[in-house]
Amino acid sequence: MTTKGDILAVLSTVYDPEIGMNIVDLGLVYGVDWDQDKGLVHVDLTLTSPSCPLAPQMIRDIKRELWELEDVLHVDVDLVWKPMWHPSMMSDYAKGELGYDDEFGLGFSGS
Repeated sequence: MTTKGDILAVLSTVYDPEIGMNIVDLGLVYGVDWDQDKGLVHVDLTLTSPSCPLAPQMIRDIKRELWELEDVLHVDVDLVWKPMWHPSMMSDYAKGELGYDDEFGLGFSGS
């Protein structure tokens, strides 16, 4: 039986191809709804920029990966823009990997 945790684990295998980090750690997944009775996953997704040219690819990747789960029959992905994404929304892991500091911003090396 598929759980919401399984869905989030699958979403963490989908990468933003420009940044090279998964969409969960980047903080791009704003919400996940799982209707087990209907086999429907609904994902609210944002992007680092509204003009991201790779949005269709990421949406296709999300759908392809989630359809691999046995109980998933339908996947809906909605792009949302509120709140606007900010690097502070990333996980601590992503912040560390990408050199983001909450006080100093991106590119802070800490030295």
